[in-house]
Amino acid sequence: MVEKVAADVVESVGEKFTLELLDKAVDGMGGQSRSGQHEMARQVTRAIESGEHLLVQAGTGTGKSLAYLIPLIAHSMDSDKPTLVSTATLALQTQIVGRDLPRLLETISPALERPVNVALVKGRANYVCLQKLEGGFPSEEPSEGQLFSLGEDTSVPHFAAAVGGPSSQLGQEVIRLREWAEKTATGDRDELMPGVTDRAWRQVSVTSMECLGAQKCPLAEECFSEQARARAAEADVVVTNHAMLAVSAFEGLAVLPEYDVVVVDEAHELQDRVTGAVTGQLSVAMVHAAASSARKHTAITVDALNAAADRLDMAIAGVPNGLLPNGLNDEQLDCLDQLRDATRAALSDSKTDSSNAVDGGRQLARSRLMLILELCERMLAAKENREVVWFSRNSTFDPQQGYSPPDETAPALINIAPLSVAGRLREGLFAGHTVVLTSATLAIGSAFEPAAGGLGLIGEGAPSWTGLDVGSPFDYPKQGVLYVAKHLPKPGRGTSPEALDELEDLIRASGGGALCLFSSRRAAEEAAEAMRPRLDVDILCQGESTMAALVKQFADEPDTCLFGTMSLWQGVDVPGGSCRLVVIDRIPFPRPDDPLMTARSRAVAQSGGNGFMAVSATHAAIRLAQGAGRLIRSTGDKGVVAVLDSRLSTERYGAFLRAALPPFWATTDRNVVRGVLERLGAKKT
Repeated sequence: MVEKVAADVVESVGEKFTLELLDKAVDGMGGQSRSGQHEMARQVTRAIESGEHLLVQAGTGTGKSLAYLIPLIAHSMDSDKPTLVSTATLALQTQIVGRDLPRLLETISPALERPVNVALVKGRANYVCLQKLEGGFPSEEPSEGQLFSLGEDTSVPHFAAAVGGPSSQLGQEVIRLREWAEKTATGDRDELMPGVTDRAWRQVSVTSMECLGAQKCPLAEECFSEQARARAAEADVVVTNHAMLAVSAFEGLAVLPEYDVVVVDEAHELQDRVTGAVTGQLSVAMVHAAASSARKHTAITVDALNAAADRLDMAIAGVPNGLLPNGLNDEQLDCLDQLRDATRAALSDSKTDSSNAVDGGRQLARSRLMLILELCERMLAAKENREVVWFSRNSTFDPQQGYSPPDETAPALINIAPLSVAGRLREGLFAGHTVVLTSATLAIGSAFEPAAGGLGLIGEGAPSWTGLDVGSPFDYPKQGVLYVAKHLPKPGRGTSPEALDELEDLIRASGGGALCLFSSRRAAEEAAEAMRPRLDVDILCQGESTMAALVKQFADEPDTCLFGTMSLWQGVDVPGGSCRLVVIDRIPFPRPDDPLMTARSRAVAQSGGNGFMAVSATHAAIRLAQGAGRLIRSTGDKGVVAVLDSRLSTERYGAFLRAALPPFWATTDRNVVRGVLERLGAKKT
């Protein structure tokens, strides 16, 4: 009884200190205190002190960054381990490190007993490799099946890299990189302005598998990546990304310092980002490239490797794209078994000895072989490890047409991913740490179970957790309208003429100021092309410039419209009259031929559940809420979210999807919405 009272006293003192810091921070940063922010900070503090996991849905405008950063900082004052913040996107990672934390610490430092040390940790491939700059690695262009880097955030591909460029451009970029490498204090790619293509960056960086390691590399003490990790080990607060968190949880590698508490921001993305980080891909071309590299840099015989690759090529020739419900067939498994043995023998033959301990070429060759060995072993054990296997083929990219459909005659790629990441997250993330997961879209209605289940927090042996919705400071029924175009035909392939007419009518009524979100790049481009001759407003389209430039122009010009796809569904923050209409072309269900989603739906159905609702509908609900969340970004915003997919109103699952949306005033009357938009267009600032 005495221990219980003592614990309560300590908890109340911790909460009081946290809330005092929060009030000081809000006052010092010129903000306004909010009840939801206070409640979130209080509950995060209690979770840290009790060790119970916490899921927090904090709507836009809540100020959730302060609500979790302050409890983390307060905890770090007494903890002998760093606290972690993990984000899904580089944009939020940069915002926290470059803006939120510096402003916060400047305000609250006088109330802290000592300075707070903050560190940023990314995957090794995000940093310049000094050994590679010195010529310690051969310059080789990765081909199909390029090695995956551990913890590298590839969520935002560089457009210039997809388009490609002349070798003179590559040479100019590499020269600029070398000059920058002599000046930079961090070697972090994101500090290089303007950026460079992925192809150029590969000339000066290595993946974690390619790295010589601190014991062998002669420049280890000067290594930017090693220095970043050393700073993290001494830090109070470490900011990282979901990919690094996945590698730490799944591989057990020491890519992050030991920590006791982690806040996962953008937690609605965690399951997908973790899955992406541990998804593997094997191709015949990849094996031949590894064999060539091994022969060149280690002088071993690679006949067995090439023979195994040729046999695998014949076994997978002509196979259709898609999921393998029963896994690979016996012939394909035999080929992988032969390839595994040949790869293992090549690795044994190419072992490093004392005379070539810093041979970068040998390390590159062996890293490729190790990846192939790992993939073979995973694919051979896929059934017992509940992993999903499917075939795919690469699409080609054209700057005018975008990505083309996969060529069925192209060489097949064998893919593998976990059927579920729940068990591994339960063991590698939730066991031994206190985890706070937060997002503006984490619950569907008032239910956190769909999100919790995918992360390993439901089921036998699951740890205890609490769900909390702190709401939003916005008056959604008064600030926003949800319009569902119930009269439109059910969406089919492409955008229907009726949907294009509806889009024109909505934009014309609002006088522009529309953010139009599409399910595919091609749909966005076709809609933009169709609208430009019909409307007397500027229409920007994703891919025509950098995302930052497009969003800035959209924000600066109240009548301009911006058309785009998934990165705009989550990455746009434009308060004010410039975004008074958000149009969503269709419910963002996963593609019906998505192998992993199909396998997960079947697994739910086989266990007696509703696979469509548990997987596809839940996926769509979270993303629909993210898209609708682009509309109201401040207390002064007003506007309309228009969904051109009649199924949101006519199908039984529509109510489930609408429960995930902010509580806008809802209507299916196009005349009412047209009147609302005309008034908003007239009042734009």
